[in-house]
Amino acid sequence: MSKQAEKVADQVVETGGEVVNEVAGAASGLAGKASQLMDMAVLWAPKVVGAILVYLIGSWIINKIVDVLGKGMTKAGLDKDIQPFLKSMASVILKVLLVMSVAGMVGIETTAFVALIGMAGLAIGMALQGTLAHFAAGVMVLIFKPYSVGDLIDVQGQVGHVEEIQVFNTVITTPDNKRVIIPNGIATSGVMTNLSANKHLRVDLNVAMPYEEDFDRVQKIIMDAIRATPNVLTTPAPVVEIEKFNEHNVTLAVRPYANTADYWGVYFNTYKNVKKALGQANIKVAYPKRDVIVHQNGKTTATTASSINRINA
Repeated sequence: MSKQAEKVADQVVETGGEVVNEVAGAASGLAGKASQLMDMAVLWAPKVVGAILVYLIGSWIINKIVDVLGKGMTKAGLDKDIQPFLKSMASVILKVLLVMSVAGMVGIETTAFVALIGMAGLAIGMALQGTLAHFAAGVMVLIFKPYSVGDLIDVQGQVGHVEEIQVFNTVITTPDNKRVIIPNGIATSGVMTNLSANKHLRVDLNVAMPYEEDFDRVQKIIMDAIRATPNVLTTPAPVVEIEKFNEHNVTLAVRPYANTADYWGVYFNTYKNVKKALGQANIKVAYPKRDVIVHQNGKTTATTASSINRINA
């Protein structure tokens, strides 16, 4: 029994020694890894911290440079339409150079970085063909100036004043105070009407005149009403002429002119003044009517009634 106990004890001691050796080996390996990590941290920490500081300080400097560039362009009288575009381009270029410099500080090869940027740019360019087309259209708008900030334009049925010409979009505000963002590619690919290009617009109005009234008299009354309307231009001169003959009345073309900013005021005030002037002159209201001839008991009676009345024989 004693020999068997001694044998078991020897096995336990042997196994315990192996475990201790394995633990000691693992601890030694962990210590080695920790030492390597500490060495790497000591080696890379200054570079990483330096790169972060350079990026933060560089970004601040770039923002200041862009601000100074904007003030310089304003002072030099550069067109306000192209200033946001140039500032954006300058900011993007400077930030790309900053990122490349930071990458070089942490040990990334800039040549590989440039190749990576090129490949990414090619992939992004293929994926964003439409967006790049809007960018190219924005450049064309800034160069050829079919419209400028503040102009009243009609693009694809959207009418409004241009608030901003961005790199990819044109922002307009409609007369009902809606903000509409139109991609530059769409703005330049179809018919675009610049309502501010000629500085003034013709206001197209129509007035119905009864056939019984004298045109020369009605024309004078309407012309006087137009001249009494604020902001109507004297040059070009307003026009009042017969446009067409309808079934129940004569349609008159009333055409005053106004500056772009005064268009709607002239539109509504002219109608209001014409209505008031016609009423004061006792001009009959032009309403649909018909002449009815009634034969009864050998007698013929003629009468005139509006189309909404019924004639009883």
